[in-house]
Amino acid sequence: MTDTGLDKSQSRNGIQVIGRAAAVLRALRDNPEGMSLGQIAERVDLARSTVQRIVAALQEERLVITMGTGGIRLGPEVTSLANAARLNIVEYCRPLLTELVQRTGETADLSVLRGQSMIFLDQMPGIHRLRTVSAVGDIFPLTDTANGRAVLANLPTERARQLTINEWLNRQIEGDWTSFAKMLDQVRDSGLAYDREEHTSDISAIGISFADWAGDLHAISVPVPASRFPRCEAAVARALTNLRGRLEETFRPYSQTI
Repeated sequence: MTDTGLDKSQSRNGIQVIGRAAAVLRALRDNPEGMSLGQIAERVDLARSTVQRIVAALQEERLVITMGTGGIRLGPEVTSLANAARLNIVEYCRPLLTELVQRTGETADLSVLRGQSMIFLDQMPGIHRLRTVSAVGDIFPLTDTANGRAVLANLPTERARQLTINEWLNRQIEGDWTSFAKMLDQVRDSGLAYDREEHTSDISAIGISFADWAGDLHAISVPVPASRFPRCEAAVARALTNLRGRLEETFRPYSQTI
């Protein structure tokens, strides 16, 4: 093999290793309670010995840690990187939220999927005296909010079903997954998720979802007092549809990692 051929082979091998390490980290992200080496190997479809080598390398970088029970979970360095990524996404989206307010006159929110909930990261208040207000750090459910539904529609069906059923059980809600799944299909088709006073009385909302540079799922939503929603619904939907197209162009390469 020539030097050039050797370089190309080494490059391909290096890319493969990075891809496999990323798959391991995503598997652990989806299972915050931790996983055994065997469980990780099954999830990412790799030999246990291969996973063991990858985990050992990730441990050296503090990207994963071993728990007292012997399980593997994400390490402190991931938290540090995630915090930096969240700061960047807030900075990136702030002008977009401002533009939404200018186009619609309504409040615009940014949130992120963390575990089994949506966490508010930023909000730009609308121009009206009667408007909705949520604090940064507030936690919202997935199944009856516009931002939560937008994110669920952006997940693989089985993952969305798992999160939905878990939330219904935790909140003691009698839900119908078949009907809910059809609603998520409509969200996927239109790109828009709706909450018509289902989460909070007198508040309706429309939301869109996108994956950022790290593959984390975010939502941008516009909550509106129900008394004003019929008058502004079409304008809000158009503004969010336009924004969704721009976000897809920016983040399309990263949405494939979910």
